[in-house]
Amino acid sequence: MTLAHKALAVHLLTATGAVFAMLAMLAAVDEKWSLMFLWLVVAFFVDGIDGPLARKYDVKTNAPIFDGVLLDLIIDYLTYVFVPAYALFKSGLLPGWTGWVAIIVITFASAMYFADSRMKTKDYSFSGFPGCWNQVVLVLFALSPSFWVILALVAVLAIAMFLPIKFVHPTRTARWRNMTLPMALAWTFFAGWAAWVDFHPESWAHWGLVITSVYLVGAGAMQQVIYGKDG
Repeated sequence: MTLAHKALAVHLLTATGAVFAMLAMLAAVDEKWSLMFLWLVVAFFVDGIDGPLARKYDVKTNAPIFDGVLLDLIIDYLTYVFVPAYALFKSGLLPGWTGWVAIIVITFASAMYFADSRMKTKDYSFSGFPGCWNQVVLVLFALSPSFWVILALVAVLAIAMFLPIKFVHPTRTARWRNMTLPMALAWTFFAGWAAWVDFHPESWAHWGLVITSVYLVGAGAMQQVIYGKDG
């Protein structure tokens, strides 16, 4: 297999995310939430490995006919934003008007964020909350907090998208990567486990989700506190 073929294969791998998004959406329409999240976890795993492969095989040079960044953003919007927002709306966690507020805020703010040219920092972290609503909604399904807590969290994270707060990228942010990458892998494992047991309230997966989520959400801001805003 030539380098060009390997680079093309990476684009094809990225594109499978669109298939997983559709499978997740079909499960969501049938309110099969565990199945939906399992497909989203698969898509999340693919999204985690296609970036390093794209850089390894230099897809911009060896398969330039496809724009890997654009392809990735399209699929990320589907799997990180659109499907999870629909699930949150239909799940019953947000009754009445609260569900409408949440999906409008999530989809609108995320569309603007994904088009923001300032979303990446010099150290390849994200500037602002990176629209990982798939992770947020999965944790909400697991913990089932009150709708006021959910609304407050949606509002805070939507605002945080446009604040100069760092959020680490598991594979690209070099600082603390030896901790961040295992945490991201652990989150993926606990997410799959929680979905597999249909979010059973006594599952230990919920504790794993909380611990790993707190780290992944707060690591970038902690780095700013320790090393400064440009650190």
